[in-house]
Amino acid sequence: MKNIAGGSLQRAEDMGGAEGVVLIKAKGAATITLDRPASGNAIDLPLARALMQALQSCERDGDVRAVVIRGRGRLFCAGGDLVAIREQGADAPAYVKELLSYLHEALNLIDTMSAPVVAAVNGTAAGAGLALACACDLTVALDSAKFVMAYTKVGLTPDGSSTWFLPRIIGLKRALELALSNRAISAAEARDWGLVNEVLSEREFEPHVEALMSRLSQGATSAFGQAKRLMRSSHRETLGAQMQAESDALCNALRGAEAQSGLDGFVTTRRLRDE
Repeated sequence: MKNIAGGSLQRAEDMGGAEGVVLIKAKGAATITLDRPASGNAIDLPLARALMQALQSCERDGDVRAVVIRGRGRLFCAGGDLVAIREQGADAPAYVKELLSYLHEALNLIDTMSAPVVAAVNGTAAGAGLALACACDLTVALDSAKFVMAYTKVGLTPDGSSTWFLPRIIGLKRALELALSNRAISAAEARDWGLVNEVLSEREFEPHVEALMSRLSQGATSAFGQAKRLMRSSHRETLGAQMQAESDALCNALRGAEAQSGLDGFVTTRRLRDE
């Protein structure tokens, strides 16, 4: 299938029979849309599987140099689908275990793929939706968006990598505040806490996301991937080990075509400026 912009479009049913996700690829960028607006894009088993498959497709595709994840409708993602979970009755733990196996693989793909992954939070991000926004490399939010944990309010515990990312992003005390109080924070407060990179008005949101994706998709994907890995691994390393990893990564980058092209362009531009 083709979208109106000429990019390829895959619905979730084209990715193994699952439902709930639309994947569009165009001009080096991929858009993954959570597509269950009637349920606030809540994550059920088919959506978790489809999200994983969409990210696998992006990782395998050498033409995809940037990915954006967004929600259709008023919400970004309402978290796990509690209705679907309750309907499982005594089988709920097994159902959630399978759901999380797909969701966690999707989050691992975001973490490890070289292409930058952007969360475009167009509305409330709750529970696993908040976790998904945290896992992405960059997060931009509509100024009316809200962020809330919501797990303990219904007697559940946090999942979807939220207990790993949140304390690292906003600190332990604030992460515990969100987990224990279930207080919804505004996009502006989320930005002040470091959870969100940019907050945008409704008029600014779509043009900004489009410009950001254009810029990232034209960037040095290999260098982006190395930068992601260095940043994400730094908390586990000593200073000496981290500097050694930086040295190794930089020397490897210098052997690649991206660095050669970038250095040639820099030298040529400087020479022309100095003439």
